[in-house]
Amino acid sequence: MATSTTPKYTVPGISTHDGGRIIDVLGKRLHALNDLSLTLKHIHWNVVGPHFIAVHEMLDPQVDRVREMADDTAERISALGGVPLGTPGALVAERTWDDYSLGRADAIAHLGALDLVYTGIVEDHRAAVSEVGKIDPVTEDLLIEQLRSLEQFQWFVRAHLESSGGSLSQGDAHTEQDAARAAGR
Repeated sequence: MATSTTPKYTVPGISTHDGGRIIDVLGKRLHALNDLSLTLKHIHWNVVGPHFIAVHEMLDPQVDRVREMADDTAERISALGGVPLGTPGALVAERTWDDYSLGRADAIAHLGALDLVYTGIVEDHRAAVSEVGKIDPVTEDLLIEQLRSLEQFQWFVRAHLESSGGSLSQGDAHTEQDAARAAGR
């Protein structure tokens, strides 16, 4: 990752070595958040079916909040003496996941796949909280606040997928395509 070099300066109370570690973690979160905002907008444009309007309108506030999260993350990287990389090329070159795999699809199918996307984001954010929490409570707090919103957004998605008995329609699917198929049944 291009941000892995130790910064020349960082915030008071954090060594430049630790600042570099935090910048690395935040760079990965920045890519994930930028990717998520684009994925949410992609779903917003490509959702169809009887639940179209509910899902279409649910996603715009999520896009806006995720974009704010990305901005906050980039600004924290800068405050730590790093260089936030927000270009599409950097995102594609440095991400560790594949592109979202659904195009035009039924709302419930998209939500089944989106649930897996949110699971990955939330798990990686939690790992980042654990890693930076040992070094910097300010960055930890930033990520925890983001987690509150991300977990709430996943709850909104899951509310469409949950049966009255409490199970999720996509079950234990491990790919977006499988989750989409299972949710659509």
